[in-house]
Amino acid sequence: MRKTLWMIAIVSLFVISVAPEPTQAVDENRFEPLRRFSQVLDLVEHNYVNDISRKELVDDAVKGMLEQLDPHSTFLSTDDFKEMQESTSGEFSGIGIEISMEKGRLTVISPIEDTPAYKAGLKAGDIILEINGESTQSISLMEAVGKIRGKRGSDVILTILHKDANKPEKVTITRDTIPIISAKSQELEDGILYLRLTRFNENTTREMHKALRDYQKKHTLKGVVLDLRNNPGGLLTQAVSVADTFINDGLIVYIEGRSKASRKDFMASEQATDVHVPIVTLINAGSASASEIVAGALKDHDRALLLGERTFGKGSVQTIIPMADGSGIKLTTALYYTPSGRSIQAEGIDPDIVYPFVPLVEDKEKEDRFILREKDLSRHLENNGKDKDNSKVQDDKAKKMLERDNQLRLGLQMVKQLPRLKEIK
Repeated sequence: MRKTLWMIAIVSLFVISVAPEPTQAVDENRFEPLRRFSQVLDLVEHNYVNDISRKELVDDAVKGMLEQLDPHSTFLSTDDFKEMQESTSGEFSGIGIEISMEKGRLTVISPIEDTPAYKAGLKAGDIILEINGESTQSISLMEAVGKIRGKRGSDVILTILHKDANKPEKVTITRDTIPIISAKSQELEDGILYLRLTRFNENTTREMHKALRDYQKKHTLKGVVLDLRNNPGGLLTQAVSVADTFINDGLIVYIEGRSKASRKDFMASEQATDVHVPIVTLINAGSASASEIVAGALKDHDRALLLGERTFGKGSVQTIIPMADGSGIKLTTALYYTPSGRSIQAEGIDPDIVYPFVPLVEDKEKEDRFILREKDLSRHLENNGKDKDNSKVQDDKAKKMLERDNQLRLGLQMVKQLPRLKEIK
């Protein structure tokens, strides 16, 4: 009997000693894909027809991994990382377009106003087939950006296919320093100021505050037409500070990652720069990301009347993570939510008054334009004046703007009516 008990004890000891720890099994499962990756890397490195360095292979693998996640996550080489910092600092050298890789095709999301690309006639939805004669079919988004950007004064030749065009056309564009003046202003009528935000970079709020301050030195501000049309977005912090200018208190936006605990709220606070007059905000399908944060906050706080069409629908937040070698990754880390708790990812923000696009008087071909929104992108995340003469020049400029832009003209009419409409309400 004693001998039998000893045998059981020895067998039990043996079983315990050879059984893998649970964490050990988990580690094996985690590292199995890495083992397969290492094998493929070794095979390509030693057997591929052309000589290619391990660094190139790994960089390309990282690019592929990130770009398969969603349209906005990507690998940034050392040069790409520097360019990313430049593009949000308020100035860079290039032609001035926002682009995306859609179904393997390099697509223009929006030309930035008053840049070489804008003046050359590039439009949202244009497909860039070639850059300086090289096909864009197999290059990454950041590689395309690198090829399009370049020294001021140098030319880049783009082969463009416009929507409904029978054949592509070559467009030669001279690169320039793109000083992104992100806030522009113009008096429309006495007391009514037009504010146009073209993007959200480090200078946007400061430029907007200066425009408001300069105007109020000589005029009593009665209303604002805030134009966010074709504004592709930019820095989250700038979107928050712009919205804070028009909202006294309360939640502006919150972001939340994969866990509820990651939620971060961005609140409005009362400041000397706050603006309390009626606002009409112009939006369209080119209003994306940070623009949608502002529009969503103004709408949820019943602070502005939104006029136009449904916005782009980019409701995700990207974090730029620097790597030790000077490169970096842009990774989607959270979704943002409007004050009412609504995610607009792949949905967009609906206007209070739907106003279909009406072409400028001399630009009829835009009537049937191609509209690109977040939901159309592959792998998008699903929604869970000093003197009298100058005054006349400014008046003439405003008159021409209003003659050419029917949506702006309606915005002006609406902002003048808002005080009376609120009283009736």
